[in-house]
Amino acid sequence: MQGSKAEAAAVTSYAYKASLIGSAHRFALTEQGLSWHIGGRSGLWPYDEISAVRLSFRPVSMQQHRFRADITHGSGRRIAILSTSWQTAALMAPQDNGFRAFIVELHARMAKAGSRAVLTSGLGRTAYAAVLASLAMLTVAMAGLLIRALAIGEFAGALFILGFAALFAWQVGGFVRRNQPRSYTLARLPEALLP
Repeated sequence: MQGSKAEAAAVTSYAYKASLIGSAHRFALTEQGLSWHIGGRSGLWPYDEISAVRLSFRPVSMQQHRFRADITHGSGRRIAILSTSWQTAALMAPQDNGFRAFIVELHARMAKAGSRAVLTSGLGRTAYAAVLASLAMLTVAMAGLLIRALAIGEFAGALFILGFAALFAWQVGGFVRRNQPRSYTLARLPEALLP
């Protein structure tokens, strides 16, 4: 009886709904490894067989504060864990504390198992470069519009452009800053990518 209580206490679990229609995605950190149930599929990945973890910041229109962990097994299979869960057709609820606790504990158990997983944060380097290039082109276009508005004396238009640029920089700036490609260690998780 004592052993089953200790084993139950050693399990850390997390669940979220990726869509309104489907079943919840359920994960548990057991003594044997990462247990997962997604739809009709399930599996158990020993911690030392996890080959990669990528943490990122992935806001969506319904939830501006959403984080994601992509976990890859040595076989190449991959699962995603999100920090939000669908509640209704118009509500996606944050699960910040549960997500953070689960991810921190996953890394602790991987470290205990002697994992050699590749740990990265943010977007991939190619995707990040594409984002930066798009932002550079947009900045040049906005600057051209601002100069044109000032040259023809359209000050209301210039104020609109400045306001839009400030709002855009505030919204997109956090995404770009948090998702800068980096490596991290099992002992030092990137705080900007945890709720």
